[in-house]
Amino acid sequence: MAETDYPRPIVTVDIVLLTVCAARLHVALLPRPGEPYAGAPALIGGYVHTDEDADTQSAVVRILKAKAGLTGIFFEQLKTFASATRDPRGWSVSIAYVALVPPALVEHAGVTLDLRPAVSPGELPFDHGEIIKTALERLRGKGAYSTIPARLLPDVFTMSELQAIYETVMGERLDQSAFRRKINDLDLLEEVEGEKRQTERARRPTTLYRLKSPLKVFDRRI
Repeated sequence: MAETDYPRPIVTVDIVLLTVCAARLHVALLPRPGEPYAGAPALIGGYVHTDEDADTQSAVVRILKAKAGLTGIFFEQLKTFASATRDPRGWSVSIAYVALVPPALVEHAGVTLDLRPAVSPGELPFDHGEIIKTALERLRGKGAYSTIPARLLPDVFTMSELQAIYETVMGERLDQSAFRRKINDLDLLEEVEGEKRQTERARRPTTLYRLKSPLKVFDRRI
């Protein structure tokens, strides 16, 4: 039997696009354009185009731009989900990614996304519920030992905003003094010179910061 005689699996990428609404992690969904599950809310994704995608990362970039109106955002590979039963059309492989985007970028993307609480997105087609659950576990696990949560913030932020985003991702309250001490000890931030922001709670304008490097992993919990 020739190799070309073997049936080919369906190959797609699915993207768990996470943002923050009302201090909670939300996942972005879109209605499926066709069968199976036409019209059902689902993860942003699509087929790998072998004629134009150099790899699955290229497919993610293309799909995020075309379907969500987003470019230049952080994403990383999550896990491969593959089986003969996950798709009613037949044997399928999905290379799943998790992407983090600040709320302001979602608002100005030009595409209306269905934002749902990531811990309870409702009934979803295929194994998208399992993919979202896996993404949350990954984010919470890595978030405690890296600067990944800051990707949910704009490039410039206050220390209070940084702590709040870590608390949102990790699902727990953090002692303010201990958090700031660890951030300073880890040397993760640099002050934005010449810029401050007036906030409702602070009497004086608040210092603004940015990450020193796009992504940093450290050996102790934040």
